[in-house]
Parts: sequence; structure tokens; C-alpha cells
Amino acid sequence: MALLQISEPGMSPEPHKKNVAIGIDLGTTNSLVATVKSGTATILGNQGHDGLVPSVVYYKDGNILVGEEALKNRVIDPANTILSIKRFMGHNFSDLDKSLASPYKFVNKDGIIEIETSNGVKNPIQISSDILQYLKQIAIENMGESPAGAVITVPAYFNESQRQATKHAAQLAGLNVLRLLNEPTAAAIAYGLDTKNQGTFLVYDLGGGTLDVSILKLHSGVFEVLAVNGDTHLGGDDFDHLLYCYILEKSNLSHLTDEDIAHLLNTAKQVKEDLTLKEKVSFSIVLSAQRLVNLLITREEFGRVTRGLVNKAILPVKKALRDAKLDITEINEVVLVGGSTRMLNIRLELSNMFKRELLTNIDPDKVVAIGAAIQADVLIGNRKDDWLLLDVTPLSLGLETVGSIVEKIIPRNSTIPVTRAQTFTTYKDGQTAMSIHVVQGERELVSDCRSLAKFSLRGIPPMVAGNARIQVVFQIDADGLLSVSAIEESTGIASSIEVQPSFGLTPDEISSMLSSSIDFAQSDILARQLSEAVIDATALINSVESAIVDDRDLITDNELIEIKYLVDSLNIKFVQNEAVEIKTSAIKDLSDKLNKATQGFANKRMDRAIKHGLSGRSIDTL
Repeated sequence: MALLQISEPGMSPEPHKKNVAIGIDLGTTNSLVATVKSGTATILGNQGHDGLVPSVVYYKDGNILVGEEALKNRVIDPANTILSIKRFMGHNFSDLDKSLASPYKFVNKDGIIEIETSNGVKNPIQISSDILQYLKQIAIENMGESPAGAVITVPAYFNESQRQATKHAAQLAGLNVLRLLNEPTAAAIAYGLDTKNQGTFLVYDLGGGTLDVSILKLHSGVFEVLAVNGDTHLGGDDFDHLLYCYILEKSNLSHLTDEDIAHLLNTAKQVKEDLTLKEKVSFSIVLSAQRLVNLLITREEFGRVTRGLVNKAILPVKKALRDAKLDITEINEVVLVGGSTRMLNIRLELSNMFKRELLTNIDPDKVVAIGAAIQADVLIGNRKDDWLLLDVTPLSLGLETVGSIVEKIIPRNSTIPVTRAQTFTTYKDGQTAMSIHVVQGERELVSDCRSLAKFSLRGIPPMVAGNARIQVVFQIDADGLLSVSAIEESTGIASSIEVQPSFGLTPDEISSMLSSSIDFAQSDILARQLSEAVIDATALINSVESAIVDDRDLITDNELIEIKYLVDSLNIKFVQNEAVEIKTSAIKDLSDKLNKATQGFANKRMDRAIKHGLSGRSIDTL
């Protein structure tokens, strides 16, 4: 008798066969792809390499090279050899740092950064997609089949635009994105911190172009991110560039060709890496026009030259601790991630700060990809875990209300995925449309925050101001991507938008937003109170004037004179240039007086409305 296998609903017809998923660390300097084999996360490599793929793409004569083969052309053809493209993801043309030496021919296409190559103009999404396509091919060669899904890691401090750009690049490469996973969270998974009963961990991730600091807490099976901080424009590349500038100064070099610049940047990177193992490094190179550069760089020199960058790289740690309301002594483990954490001056600074051994036993270049592979294996359904990942959003999200006031819907450091809803109403009688303006930031007024998107809800039934009920829903998915919807409750009319801003926030803008929210907290509150007082007073004036038109006969001439005087006084006060606190107090005082002056009038109108409603009706019908 034949035996037939019967699978549960939703399972593969072959229960013994597992779906194959991959984890990808799309890094600034290097990228990796990993998968879980026989229960163990494994880095996938090709052609005898250990899996570390330089994040470099070379375009020439219609051909595309990625990785080691592309990197070989850095010196001979730097303009067509694209490195560190991750630094440009989600940024606009005005964000370009003009002080950085670069052989690329940048093109400004409607504010978007593009790079001119021999294969045509390429944008950061296309270039990143070529890297991801190459990593996908490595996975196929190793596994014998195309992956069913992928987890792509991103810096925790990547904003909406940078995350969207990364996801679009993956989709362009033909990958089914299961999730965008924050790099520090991936590192914590790789270290097995999720298997501990509880604890608070700080993950310090310094890569080639980005710095991430995350504080994670494990409790009751929930892996929660308490705070994130970092710098999307700080990494090993900056140390390379600073050392390159020091070499120029020490050698008195100027008027360099693109090939000379690429050669010296490559040398600076190699010297930096060698100083991790040696006290001093000497080098001798020949530039164009037979110029010889022969130098000795000591570890002490490198530390002195890069002292400012080290200080900058430690600052996000202090900010993350402050945001999480934690003391240094409350951190159980410090995890180092990213190749740039090999620099001894960085390790020494962190060791002195936390006064403890740092977790470095997993290769810092590979730890993120390993964690991503483990998470991909869970999401594809091959294994189950009793822990839950809860990442956070780095900045508050809200919308503009009347008076250009920001109503925060999702506060910063809220765990994601998250959905928050709030009900709003109309401001004017007969209003049939509402403009939804989504903003990001910590300040109280729209002008001090970042505009993300705008859309309109039309078809609202004409009603008296304040009677309509519009529910606005903010939803952030597991990838940290935001969608906003609005629905008028009586009719069901709805409108929505996926927030895909053209450009991301620069690191300076993010830092400025957070610091200014503290520096201007008191003045922001006062400005909001003034705006709210003006809104309330204006609504009162509109209501009174409308009532006078409808029921003039119910009010005496003396009462009308007093009401008009108070209305005029308020209108004058609105435009007077006074101290905010004094102006707010005066508007509230005049509003109270106007309310009292119209109280009798309001009572008479109520009586008339009741009599009109009862006219012609018997007591039995009530």
C-alpha cells in the first residue's frame, strides 16, 4: 500500500523541505550574504574568498564588475569605480560634502544625486542594486536555488528616505524583502543575546560610512530597543580621508590627478588598518610625474590626527544612554560591530568609558550578516523563537493642525511596528476637504520640523465646524516605513499615502532636531500656547458674528456695542508685537470677557431654538 504524506494547511507539500532565505549586510565598505544551514548561520563566499565582498561597482563599456574585480580598477579608472555608495542613499544633491576628495562626476537631476559613468548616469539605488544582485548570485551558486526571501540590514539611524531607497534597491535586484533589520539588532541576535533571560546591551556599530549605537533590553522574551543614536555620515572612510589629508600636508603635495588621489586614499586606508597591529607603518609610493612619497606614520600620530573624529564617534553613545535614561553601570554587555571598530583608539575609548571587556569574539565584519540570516530563517518559517524584536523610530511623527501647530502622533523612540490613531475635526462651517500635512521632528511648530508628505481628504459632508469626525491613522511597519490614512467616519470616505520623501535628513539635521527640541522647549511651549489662544479666540469670534447675523433681534444695542468692542480688541491684539506670555494672557482674558458678554445672548438663542423645536407638538409626542 502506498504511503502518502499529508501536510498541514499552508505548509509545503514536502514537509521535510525548507524554504531558503538569506541575510544581507549591505555595508558601506564591504557587504556579505549569509544563510542558515543545518541550524547554523554561515557566510556564503565565492571563488575561494571568505565572503567579504567590497561594496564597489565598476562600470565600463556596458559591462558591470562588482567586488574584488571592481576594486582593482580603483586606481587606474577611479571615475568609473564607485565606492561607498551607501553614504549617498536617500540624500539630495545639496547634501554632498564638497570638502571630500572624490573622482566622481556628480550630476544634479532634480536635486537627486547621480553619478556619470561610462555606462551612463547611475543613481545610488541602481548602484546598490547591482551590489545586491551580485550577492544574490553568490547565494544561488552556494545553495543551488534562488532564495525565497531576504532580510536586508540598515543602520538603525536610517530615516524614512534611506530605508525606502534600500528597499527599492533590493526589489530592483529581484529580492523578496522579508524585512529591513536594524544592524545593531542583527548583531545582538548573532551573539545569542536573545538566549539570555534578561539584560541590557549596548551595540556599537562603526562601519565604513555609518555609525549606529543601540541600547537593547531583553525581558520576558521581548527584545526591545530602548534607544538609538548615531551618525549616518561618520565611519572608517572619514578616518581614511583625514589620514589622507595629513599625508598631503606632511608631504607638501598639491595638484593631484584623480589617479593620485585614489592611490593615496587607498594607501591611507591600508596604513590605518596596519596600525591596528603595528606601532608604526612606513610606505613608499610613486605618483604621477614620478613624484615619490616616502613616509613613516606612527600609531601616536594617527591617534592625534583623528582625535576629533574619535570624540565625534563617542558622542552618540552618551546621547543614547541619556535617551534610555540609563547609567553606564546598567549596561551588561558592549558589543562591537563593523570593521572600523578594529581601530585601537576606538576600542580604548569605549573600554575606558564602560570599564569592561568588550564583546569582539565574532568577526565584526560578519556579525551583522549572521544575525540577518538567523532572522531571515525565522521569518521564512523554518524555525520558531520565543523572542520578539521591537525596534524604535528615531524621531517623532505627527501632523499639522490649525495654527501651524504640530500634533505628535508617534513619539520618538516608540517601538515598531506601531499603529496610532487620533480623531480630528473641521475648523470652518461647511468645510468639505482637509489637507493632511505629515511632519517629522521634536518641535511644537511646523516651521521648525521636517515636512515629509501632504495629501488631501475630500468629500467631507458640509457640517458645522467641529461636528465632523476624521480619524487619522499613522502606521509604521517592521521595516520602519510609514503610511498615513484618513477616514471621515460618517461616510467612510478615505484617503491615504505611503510616506516616501525624496530626500532624507542629513546627520546634522537629525542632531539639530534633537538638540533644538531641548534648547527651545520652553519657548516652543509658549509659542504653542499663543497659537492655541489665537485659534480659540478666532473660532469664538466667527461663532459670535455668525450668531448675530442669524438672531440680531435677540441682542440689545448696548450689548452689541460691547461685543463689537471686545471683537475689535481681540483682532488688534492678534497683530500687536508683544512678549509671547503677555500677548497669550491678554488674548485669553479678552476671550473670557467676550464669552461672558455673549452669555445672555446665547441663552436667548437656546430658548428660541427649543421653542421652535417644540412648536406644533403635543406633550404626548415628547
